[in-house]
Amino acid sequence: MIVSVASGKGGTGKTTVAVNLALSQDKVQFLDCDVEAPNASIFLKPLIQEKKIVPFFIPRLIKEKCNFCKLCSKVCEWNAIAVIKDKWLFFPELCHSCSACWTLCPQNALEKEEKELGVIEKGKVGKIEFIHGKLTIGQTVAPPLIKQVKKEIRKGEDVIIDVAPGTSCPMVEAVKGTDFCLLVTEPTPFGLNDLTLAIGVVKELNIPFGVVINRFDVGDKKVENFCEKNNIPILLKIPLEERIAKYYSKGEVLVAKDEKWREKFKQLFQKIKEKVKK
Repeated sequence: MIVSVASGKGGTGKTTVAVNLALSQDKVQFLDCDVEAPNASIFLKPLIQEKKIVPFFIPRLIKEKCNFCKLCSKVCEWNAIAVIKDKWLFFPELCHSCSACWTLCPQNALEKEEKELGVIEKGKVGKIEFIHGKLTIGQTVAPPLIKQVKKEIRKGEDVIIDVAPGTSCPMVEAVKGTDFCLLVTEPTPFGLNDLTLAIGVVKELNIPFGVVINRFDVGDKKVENFCEKNNIPILLKIPLEERIAKYYSKGEVLVAKDEKWREKFKQLFQKIKEKVKK
């Protein structure tokens, strides 16, 4: 079973929920797919045993071969290439390395140029297999690296994926193909607004989901009322408590400090399994 832990906005406690859920289990694969700002390692403290560079390919023009037919610009879904008269313009920040341009070029006027997209690091935390991706500074396209991190998933294993916040391409890529999505939110107007956006994404991807409300005893009841009205299961509520905040500030994990919360996260994982089976 593959569980993704996502949120419509940053700062809701998504990583907190993901690492506690992982540590409540005896054996699990943990993937930090928030490759632009991976921070699960701060709490899990894995022993990194393997590191590999992930390459990224962009097109490079062989000018003497190009007849400026514009086919490359037409097939580029991301508008990373523009051809204006006898000028070939390339915008690397938009390139997703899909390979369409150099594959389809009738003049073979484009060749691949290799860049470093990021790195994948693998390690262990007890029986937890830890994997995260780290996007190279200056790179702007995260989904290709997220795809490479997800290739480390082993069939038959329980997997928890810590997803990038928001509802843009990195979130979609990380959530796609998972068996269940746990959406972490907070009881504020911003929390509700961004929760509805995240729900729209997982519904479009046809992924079953449930909600965790963090700091549930502050703010208002609009998130709870929304979930009740739309038959959305609230699977766990986490209060705003000073001791929980102190654990977080020290990089400590709640389930390692409190047996009651370990049991609650175990029950949360079991609830998800039951919903996936249905």
